[in-house]
Amino acid sequence: MQPFRDLSVWHRAHQLALAVYRFTESFPRGEIFGLAVQLRRAAAAIPMRIAEGCGKDNSSDFLRCLAQARGSNVEFEYLILLARDLQLLDAADYDVLQAQLVEVRRMLSGLMKSVQSGAA
Repeated sequence: MQPFRDLSVWHRAHQLALAVYRFTESFPRGEIFGLAVQLRRAAAAIPMRIAEGCGKDNSSDFLRCLAQARGSNVEFEYLILLARDLQLLDAADYDVLQAQLVEVRRMLSGLMKSVQSGAA
C-alpha cells in the first residue's frame, strides 16, 4: 500500500477535519462536550480510516477501511445537518462543509473502484 499522505483523498479529508475544528470553536460552551465532539470525531475518522487502510497488507483490508471512511462521511453529513438545524452552524458554513464532504465521498468511491479493479 502507498503512504496515506500521497493520496489526494486523504488531503481533502484532512482539510475537512481541520475546517470542522475551526467551525466548532464558535459553538456555545454547552456544546463543547456534545455535538462539537461528535462532529470532530466523525470528521477526523474519515482521514484516520484512510490512513489506517494504507497500513494494511492487502487490498481487501484497504477496501474495508475505505468503506468505513465512507460510512464516517455519511455520519458526518447527518451531524452537520443537525448542527445547522439547531442553528449552531449558519447556512454558509453548512454549505462549505457539505460541498467538501460530497467531494471526499466522490473521491473515496473512485478510489474504492480503482482498488477493486486492481489499478491502485
